Amino acid sequence: MTQGLHSPVNLLDFDSSSLTEWCAQQGEKPFRAKQLLRWIHQSGEADFSAMTDLAKSLRQKLIESAEIRAPQVVSDHVSTDGTRKWLLDVGKGNAIESVFIPETRRGTLCISTQAGCAVNCSFCSTGKQGFNRNLTTGEIIGQLWWANNVLGAVAAEEIENGEHESDRVISNVVLMGMGEPLLNYDQVLPALRLMLDDNAYGLSKRRVTLSTSGVVPMMDRLRDDCPVALAVSLHASNDNLRDELVPLNRKYPLRELLSACERYLERAPRDFITFEYVMLDGVNDSDAHARELVALTRDISCKFNLIPFNPFPNSNLGRSPRDRIRAFGQILLDAGIVTTIRKTRGDDIDAACGQLAGEVKDRTRLSERSMKKRAIPIQTAKRVEDSHEGLI
Repeated sequence: MTQGLHSPVNLLDFDSSSLTEWCAQQGEKPFRAKQLLRWIHQSGEADFSAMTDLAKSLRQKLIESAEIRAPQVVSDHVSTDGTRKWLLDVGKGNAIESVFIPETRRGTLCISTQAGCAVNCSFCSTGKQGFNRNLTTGEIIGQLWWANNVLGAVAAEEIENGEHESDRVISNVVLMGMGEPLLNYDQVLPALRLMLDDNAYGLSKRRVTLSTSGVVPMMDRLRDDCPVALAVSLHASNDNLRDELVPLNRKYPLRELLSACERYLERAPRDFITFEYVMLDGVNDSDAHARELVALTRDISCKFNLIPFNPFPNSNLGRSPRDRIRAFGQILLDAGIVTTIRKTRGDDIDAACGQLAGEVKDRTRLSERSMKKRAIPIQTAKRVEDSHEGLI
């Protein structure tokens, strides 16, 4: 993020290496960066004067030249099922949303990487809103920083009352909110590194999932730089159909995309790729489409998440009937592909699959529309069923 001549630097923009470099520029030793990371990301501290193990002179430098600035919260809604949604202001009329989904054995935070999206998938309302800008590293990791602070305070109270088993409320992070993460790679990569850093959030690569529509060159870069778990928005069983549903396919067709998936598996933290597949009535949900998928992915270790479509105005698309989704999934299952059907969460606060950002429109100056997110897939099971045990 470009800073004005005298603007304080936002330390949320820095991963370990860049924070170490910044500390060196201030005449400080490398271990100070580790201390700062722990204060900022583990303790959630934004007040430099409270960072008591830092030298007083360093604390004064920080007060004068730095800040901890996460996106401002505009609204905070909690669903009857426990799902929690934050609307966050990222300036100049733009806003994003983050969603926390609690489960019995995990808690998953879904975060955004762009304000808007340029991929323009036909079934995604966010894409129909157009692209505004990339988020900075601080705005991306700031969603986790904020949620960790808010939810951590709740967990601390529950632990004290014997209602919560662990102080790690957020066990998984998925980059599946607004935007295509791999089209904002230079800002996403430091955020991923912070999520994995033991001095910051200390998540394992298996518990951080990036979802992509298939930006092939950047998939290869991610494999080399920071191979977290990967989910691919597939949504079609052949190139002609995918060209219509996911226009990016015209640049990176299925053959190239699946080759990139095979290469990614060489270094992936999990031994499979998750394929997300939104179920569109009469469009991509026939038995023939399912059989095409079986043939298409036969050489790739993969799992499928079938996502019931949530219609939005002027989409001209409908949700596949439940029986059709189950029959489709059974064909995949019979072919040996583990498959689940996404269970909708947070309907009552518009935080379900494809329902997010309904209140953002005034903040983004995109009136008469409501934005929706790509669905968040969940952990696979042994048979096709409504899954509710948590995200991948």
